[in-house]
Parts: sequence; C-alpha cells; structure tokens
Amino acid sequence: MMQPGQLPAFGITFLFLLGLSELVYAQQTYFNVPSSDIVGQHEVAVQQQINFADLYRSATTINYGLGREWEVGANLYNLSYQPDERRFVRNDSSQQKAFGPLLLLNTQKAFDLNEHLEVAIGAQGGLNLTPTTRPKLVGYLYIHVAGSLHDEHYNWSLGGYTANPRYLGEGPKTGFQAGFDAGIFYQKFHLLGDWISGTHDLGQLVLGAEVYLGKHLPLAIGWQRSNRDGAQAVVVQLTYNPE
Repeated sequence: MMQPGQLPAFGITFLFLLGLSELVYAQQTYFNVPSSDIVGQHEVAVQQQINFADLYRSATTINYGLGREWEVGANLYNLSYQPDERRFVRNDSSQQKAFGPLLLLNTQKAFDLNEHLEVAIGAQGGLNLTPTTRPKLVGYLYIHVAGSLHDEHYNWSLGGYTANPRYLGEGPKTGFQAGFDAGIFYQKFHLLGDWISGTHDLGQLVLGAEVYLGKHLPLAIGWQRSNRDGAQAVVVQLTYNPE
C-alpha cells in the first residue's frame, strides 16, 4: 500500500495560502458530480469543498463564463491533510490511490435540446503538484444529459465518465454518474446528492442539504459513503454563484 509522503515546508505554505485565498469565492458540482450549470458570460463562480474523514481533503474550483453556454476554470484538487500526524500528504507514484495534490484546468460546454433539457460535455486535466520525480498528466472526461423543472428549482443530470488511474486510483476507468438539486424552498433550503459508480477513490454516494447564507452563497453539508468499503465522511461545501 502507498505510504503518504510529506510535503516540503514551502509547498505546505504555498498550498495552504492558495486554498485560503480561494475559500470565499466554482466546474461546479452537486458534491462530486458536475452539475452542468454554466457560469454566465464574464462572471466568476467559486466552490470550496472539504471532506472530513481519516484525512481532511480539500477541493477548490474557480470557473469563468465565456458565453454561449461555455465556461473554463481551474481546480486545486486532492489537497489532503493528515490530522493525527499534523502534516499534508501527497501521492505521486502509487496508482492504487488517486494522485494528489493536483492542479487542473477544466472546461464545460452545454448544448440546449429544448427549454428544460440539455447535453453537457466537460473535462478536467492537469498535473500533480510537488512531485518527487517528473509531474504526470491526469485527466477526466464526461458527458451528461441534464434537465430542470419548475423554473429550474429542481435540477438533475445523468451521464458517463472516463478518467486515467492517476485521477481515480485503482478500479474501473469508465462508469456512470448522476446528481440532483431540489430547491424545496428555492434559494433558502435545498436537498442535493450525487453518485459516481466504481470502486476507485471517487466511487461514492453523497447525500446532503444546502442552506443559503445569502442569495449567491449556499452552504452544503453532506454524508458520504464509499462504494468500495463503506467508509464514511462528512462533506462541507461553500459556493459563490453569481446567478
């Protein structure tokens, strides 16, 4: 099994400050599955997620809207902290576990089928940070059918993905993923969740609730369960959405 390596002090400081600088600002996700919502032209959306289990794992995303249902962005992904040993950890060699931390670029383009249905195609790709050898490419590609009901108060998406082992860890490299966002009291209280198939690191179910601290600032808390071994975690996610 892979033993996590310790990050150099400079790397720890840089990543920690970068994570903090992006906290209040999102390819956006329900929790782990992209939501297929596209940021409006010239607008910025930001999302910060932290998973609390044996490791604390952070994922930060910034998206910028290009218009014509197209967005681009960047991710600081799989930034993990081991609280019992008080150190950040990395993996840049074993494909039994997903590589991390990762610096990724993302893009997503949606094609409207009708007023309530669209197809979205997206990708993330980049490199692992703080490598002990040469950085290695990681990548993830997906396609979704997404829909909405009741003036977009209820949203869902369903589709498939493929990724390389450095992104997923050990397990199948293709599968299905789905998510939903139900605005029970719209922009006040929502139920949301998602599921990614497979027994790799990303294969998991997350169910939770979201409350709006302001019109553009929802805070979500979820329960996560791994497909592989049933391991559980708490997920906290803060999003800034300009729409």
